[in-house]
Amino acid sequence: MCPTRAAAQGLDPPGGLRRGAGHAGTEGSSVTIVPFCGHIKGGMRPGKKILVMGIVDLNPESFGISLTCGESEDPPADVAIELKAVFTDRQFVRNSCVAGEWGEEQSSIPYFPFIPDQPFRVEILCEHPRFRIFVDGHQLFDFYHRIETLSAIDTIKINGDLQLTKLG
Repeated sequence: MCPTRAAAQGLDPPGGLRRGAGHAGTEGSSVTIVPFCGHIKGGMRPGKKILVMGIVDLNPESFGISLTCGESEDPPADVAIELKAVFTDRQFVRNSCVAGEWGEEQSSIPYFPFIPDQPFRVEILCEHPRFRIFVDGHQLFDFYHRIETLSAIDTIKINGDLQLTKLG
């Protein structure tokens, strides 16, 4: 169970993300509490895009965005992709965890796109062989699927040193 998850509050914004706990206020509110856990309606499929918009904290260490196969903690849910922005190393690393085993971490990027106290826009586009990651409209890298059943990827988890302003 996600740490901030409570009964779903019935919001299905564009893109099919259902907000669980982690969403504060009423519909139309722009405050989303981190850590956040939400349901991806229908799971992932080729052509589906996940949008995460936020503002990096003033003195960040890191933040993470994960797409998982459910919310289970014990045994842990498979992680289709975990994106982690690490400010001390200026790295945007990615990995996956299948059947409790983490794969080989990937970290090469052309530049580090995040700036403390500044807004950002991350788009995760699901294609048949891979996720394609865009930051602020620029393609940053691809991550090839390590989980074959894309529709099983039905949960998004976000944590760390950021404020969320929009999910879709």
